[in-house]
Amino acid sequence: MEKLTRMIKELAALETGKMENNDFFLTWERSDDEIKATFLVAEILREMREKNISPKVFESGLGVSIFRDNSTRTRFSFASACNMLGLQVQDLDEGKSQIAHGETVRETANMVSFMADVIGIRDDMYIGKGHTYMKEVAESVEQGYRDGILEQRPTLVNLQCDIDHPTQAMADALHLVNHFGGVENLKGKKIAMSWAYSPSYGKPLSVPQGVVGLLSRFGMDVVLAHPEGYEIMPEVEAVAAKQAAASGGSFVRTNNMAEAFEGADIVYPKSWAPFAAMEKRTDLYGAGDWDGIDKLEKELLTQNGNYKDWECTEELMKKTKDGKGLYLHCLPADITGVSCKEGEVAASVFDRYRVPLYKEAGFKPYIISAMIFLAKFGDPSGMLEKLVGRNTSRQALL
Repeated sequence: MEKLTRMIKELAALETGKMENNDFFLTWERSDDEIKATFLVAEILREMREKNISPKVFESGLGVSIFRDNSTRTRFSFASACNMLGLQVQDLDEGKSQIAHGETVRETANMVSFMADVIGIRDDMYIGKGHTYMKEVAESVEQGYRDGILEQRPTLVNLQCDIDHPTQAMADALHLVNHFGGVENLKGKKIAMSWAYSPSYGKPLSVPQGVVGLLSRFGMDVVLAHPEGYEIMPEVEAVAAKQAAASGGSFVRTNNMAEAFEGADIVYPKSWAPFAAMEKRTDLYGAGDWDGIDKLEKELLTQNGNYKDWECTEELMKKTKDGKGLYLHCLPADITGVSCKEGEVAASVFDRYRVPLYKEAGFKPYIISAMIFLAKFGDPSGMLEKLVGRNTSRQALL
């Protein structure tokens, strides 16, 4: 139990008061202590599960999931996180609800929240829409709580919006923390967050934005690489630059993938759609111009085709530090010759890193459960101390 005791004491020394009864929208809105606390709680819950100690803190209650885009890892990670803490999950299928008949966001948010402790939302398809929708849901349940409609105010967890993917970026970062032996060891490490070719169109910007928006605060040398015309949101670049300067790291942008990989400790080749194109698609969507959307999609697929050489190959991996840079991906990756004819990564590279990639994904349920835990308990270290002291077996017969 020494490891658990040590981590709980570390948690007690951090300032987490503002996380109670609060939402988790964007990582750069959270303080250094709050980010560290999320990592620590995730690690504590993971250690408890490995030691067969139940982290169940709820005897009843709901975790409501709202997915407005397809998902495998994040959907099951949210369900796993809620279940681990004792909450049941109910997915809101908008096509089967009164939303299809014009029910307002305010009404829906209150109707699904009568016994909800957390609402997880993924809404990443349209620039200017996803984050705005999440804020409206949060404001609606806050008002419902103040008006006495809801007995408690459910916390909202951003499972991916148009701006940030905090659960993914935090899981990626915790993977790095474990790989390099501590968050302090991330300082001075170089990461190349690079665009890579994909035969599909419209992949969200929130993964690269989440990565540069989080890792720039740890004193890392963050390189954002993409072809001209594939820019991310300028305000997120500004956040990354500001955090890098404050943490003693750096943030630079390049239009050369090989340059980004040179001497990198970590590489993250991932396709995304250009910010300008995503803005245009949002406007076309708002106007109901489906022909315009089809035309834009064809234009962007043609544009992508000009950069098929932006692929994570064995030759590029040799340019990383000692030729042994760590390869990251949020999954699923477009694997050349496997999932597509030409894609983001060579099959041999992906296969070599498959096990660590799956381990990287495995941190996400713990990150989500930590976000929920910190929002629900004003004294998280005290609550965890009680859970560890109770020592209830997760599997009762063991």
